[in-house]
Amino acid sequence: MSAGLFDAESLHMGPPDPARAESAGVTPPTEGGDPAVRPRREVPEPAPIATHGPATVLAMCNQKGGVGKTTSTINLGAALAEYGRRVLLVDFDPQGALSVGLGVQPHELDVTIYNLIMERRVTLDDVVRPTAVEGLDLLPSNIDLSAAEVQLVTEVGREQTLGRTLAPALEDYDYVLVDCQPSLGLLTVNALACAHGVLIPLECEYFSLRGVALLMDTIEKVQDRLNPDLKILGILATMFDPRTLHTREVRQRVIEAFGDLVFDAVINRTVRFPETTVAGEPITTWAPHSGGAESYRLLAREVLSR
Repeated sequence: MSAGLFDAESLHMGPPDPARAESAGVTPPTEGGDPAVRPRREVPEPAPIATHGPATVLAMCNQKGGVGKTTSTINLGAALAEYGRRVLLVDFDPQGALSVGLGVQPHELDVTIYNLIMERRVTLDDVVRPTAVEGLDLLPSNIDLSAAEVQLVTEVGREQTLGRTLAPALEDYDYVLVDCQPSLGLLTVNALACAHGVLIPLECEYFSLRGVALLMDTIEKVQDRLNPDLKILGILATMFDPRTLHTREVRQRVIEAFGDLVFDAVINRTVRFPETTVAGEPITTWAPHSGGAESYRLLAREVLSR
């Protein structure tokens, strides 16, 4: 699981260079042939639980935007809730996309996670909102959070701010999913510093591999300096189009590089996901029998089994 497999220099922007990519351990997509398909492993239905907590904190992280990170946070959370787990979703992106995806209008919020991390008088109960899904709660965000990155620079222990904020909630939930912003700045480092695991949504597109080296480097630094217990829970293939050889080969290259870290669940491209954003609810309730809903249920079972 070496970041060198996806060396930023080797996976340069521009037309794929077969020689350079091969030296990095990645074969560029070719015009012919069909990549080997890994057999899907059996993942048992999770057993019901009688009590909740302490929570496992997962950072949903990729500094590249548009890879399905927010969509995956919402739908994984909803699927975990279907399996009887109490889940808290943390919108840690100033764009507030996670909040919008659950029917919350960020500009109408009086208090958000920004107030929670920056103002001592604000408590979790002031900010946490229930969603339409039983067992699924939300810590919303809006553009105010963008000021936190600047304000936290001068704070002592600034990288642990989110961890201190979430600590009182851990006993009440089974999973806390933090939707990180598409960057590797201080907010993302805060999420990694308090997380038990990192889930990396990765678009099945050749150039999306280029940023993996930067992300792996950041994770390793956090492990060394802030959170030695941080693990990479897994890599989730998103934006997958089974009709194209390109996306199949890209996923196969990822499997060859990362092995069992790659989830069997694959998130296909579908018009259902934009529809759920407009509806303000997860695909598990908007289109419960769709392929997308079943994929996120499989992902939830894999997460629970790891």
